[in-house]
Amino acid sequence: MKRLPETASVNAQVLSSLRAAVITGELAPGSLYSVQTLADQLGVSRTPVREALIKLAQQGMVRFERNRGVRVLLTSLHDLEEVFALRLLLEPPAVRRAVTRLDAAHRRELRRMFTQMEKAAKADDEFTMFEHDRRFHRALLEAAGNARLAAFVDGLRDMVLRRGVSTARESRSLDDIVDEHRAILELAEGGDAEGAAEAMRAHIHHTAELLIAQEAGTDGALVVDLSWAAGRATTR
Repeated sequence: MKRLPETASVNAQVLSSLRAAVITGELAPGSLYSVQTLADQLGVSRTPVREALIKLAQQGMVRFERNRGVRVLLTSLHDLEEVFALRLLLEPPAVRRAVTRLDAAHRRELRRMFTQMEKAAKADDEFTMFEHDRRFHRALLEAAGNARLAAFVDGLRDMVLRRGVSTARESRSLDDIVDEHRAILELAEGGDAEGAAEAMRAHIHHTAELLIAQEAGTDGALVVDLSWAAGRATTR
């Protein structure tokens, strides 16, 4: 990790740097780190590092161990199941509410994020596409008027990224992922709150179905039952 300059936004920079280090594996899963060691690496005091680690602990990315430091946690298959169950419970109703509140600025931002996703997919730039995918989801959730929900879902997505897995090129193409977002966008732009919520539910459930089966080494069917969270029984 690079040393950070002392600025007014140092807390946000420390959080961003530590979060990225956990997701990329620079801070290795299962390893134990002291707050002081991390502060020294970043060139900052212990306080912003400890505050950032508390937030990462709340997201399930690290765990404080008494008198030992903080341990980076490895995301398990069960964690993936819980992440997608939570997303299924939270995002579709938030999208339903968001569509009823969308104004011209929101619509422009959603269309801009989608256009960037589409552009990145055509360029075969997976990293950039998923960055705009994240922003697309966040923009919709923020339009629902709940910033805490948007931040919480961001944390859930980080847990999946930390495992280093993706359905892209494994179970579906970048264009396939873009197409699922196109359906959400067009329904949202058309003011169809129920349709957009259902499209979001279908998108999240499909991602869960592919990713969990992929990680479990099964034949493509979910190895867990998420129908209670998805709103319909589509698994076996």
